[in-house]
Amino acid sequence: MSVTQNKRVLISGAGPVGLIAAYRLAREGVPVTVFEKEDRLLDDPRAATTHPATLEMLSELDLVDDMARLGLICREFRFWDRPTGDLVANFDHELLADETDFPYVIQCEQFKLASLVYERLLAFNHVDILFEHSVIDLTQDENYVTATVSNPDGEYFCTGAYLIGADGGRSAVRKSAEIAFEGFTYPERFVVFTTPFDFQSGGDYCYRNYFADPDEWSNLFKVSGDGPPGLWRAVFPTGIDESDDDVANESAAQERMQKFFPKTGGYNIVHTNIYVTHQRVAESFAKGRVFLAGDSAHVNNPIGGLGLNCGIHDAMNLTEKLLRVWKGEADLGEMVRYDIQRRTTNHEFVQAQTIQNKKRLEAKDPLARAQNLKELSEIASDPARAKKFLLRSSLIASVRRAETLG
Repeated sequence: MSVTQNKRVLISGAGPVGLIAAYRLAREGVPVTVFEKEDRLLDDPRAATTHPATLEMLSELDLVDDMARLGLICREFRFWDRPTGDLVANFDHELLADETDFPYVIQCEQFKLASLVYERLLAFNHVDILFEHSVIDLTQDENYVTATVSNPDGEYFCTGAYLIGADGGRSAVRKSAEIAFEGFTYPERFVVFTTPFDFQSGGDYCYRNYFADPDEWSNLFKVSGDGPPGLWRAVFPTGIDESDDDVANESAAQERMQKFFPKTGGYNIVHTNIYVTHQRVAESFAKGRVFLAGDSAHVNNPIGGLGLNCGIHDAMNLTEKLLRVWKGEADLGEMVRYDIQRRTTNHEFVQAQTIQNKKRLEAKDPLARAQNLKELSEIASDPARAKKFLLRSSLIASVRRAETLG
């Protein structure tokens, strides 16, 4: 079977990035078909932090109020020295109050954001969201792109005007378009333990905390979960040779948690996730009529919460330019600017910052550790330097840099 929908944008992936791209286009009357390999929207705990620059974008889509209702507003984040227990630095987004309408982050799990967008998309007759449909291959010419789609009944071809690959780090769209995914994979994996224990009851923790340790660093942050009292997620690196059972068994989980957060009695671990972590960027985000966004275009370690945010930035930047092409205000060369802006800022901000974040937390040399912590403390203590640090960590600087490119 072959389906031809020449005046339609095809999107592979119904995660938040693909759905936001679909929603931005649909609001402007563009017909969209979204293909999702799963049989429903996933609700597994993954990214949650939404930075000020991203909130500015999502406010254009009238999503922020609902995100705040479903999530937690967090003004501060803190760096700690685990061996001493000392608070090294506290950064308050209020320093950005004259730069943005959103001087805070919202801790809203990505599946909640995806659900919010999905519900809005259901109101559009010109949007189709097809579950259990996977884009497994593609061809394109100067006028159209044809996706090979697999579903439970077999395979068929769907031809559209453009194709957006928002289908994750193992993107079939990226591979079919023969776009290299350059970078490296960390030798250790990351493990996340989720617990309802209230860490604020016994420690001076905010909703986002980063712990430096020469043996085993950690991140600790809070999400709303299904409602009060919420859930806390603790992230740790694993040993290179540790098996899943070595990492996730009850004894190992309790040992890791108690090392960083000692308390009487064990922790109630309600969810464990172990994953491989990469630092990679596609060699191009645009190839003809095929575009990449989100994890299909770039992946990074989660320290700092930048991955999903940058995927949303991709979706908004891409659709802004694609709408100009669609309306005849620009030719397809406009999408070269998308590639230049998003790929450059990913290298300069996301890759550089997340790699530096990890090095800062895991430093083993005593002199290097002392210098890292001293520098963080001095930056946080100086309002001008702290503001510059926050402009970068909040991705406001990244957005402003993109505007100068292409």
